[in-house]
Amino acid sequence: MARMTTYNPRKIVCAFGNHMVSGFADDSFITIEPVGDGTSYVIGADGEVARSIDPSRVYTIKISLLQNSRTNAYLQKMYDKDHQDGNGTFSVNINDLLGAQKFTSGIAWIAKPASWSRGKTQGNREWEITAADGEFK
Repeated sequence: MARMTTYNPRKIVCAFGNHMVSGFADDSFITIEPVGDGTSYVIGADGEVARSIDPSRVYTIKISLLQNSRTNAYLQKMYDKDHQDGNGTFSVNINDLLGAQKFTSGIAWIAKPASWSRGKTQGNREWEITAADGEFK
């Protein structure tokens, strides 16, 4: 018998600190990428290979939100707070309730605020967040 799975974007739960993220953009709204080099290698003059495993657990999270999402105000507040007194960090918890994927990080901060634009129709704003000590579970 064939195996069937189901994906529902409404079952993606994302929390930054005590703030529940809402107002995700249409289509791709969360992207998580490792920052480190992964596994690299060098080859000696005699052909011997030596590997190095990057211990970094730092990730870049890009989150795309509707321009009127209340989460934009929260993220801007955290960015401003971080630049004012260094206390703009927060935890991250992203969970796909129907799948087995979960990403967590105890410390994250806004690396780059979203650009701001307006047009004839509502647009999206993409935020770049750095997550230290991130982990997929």
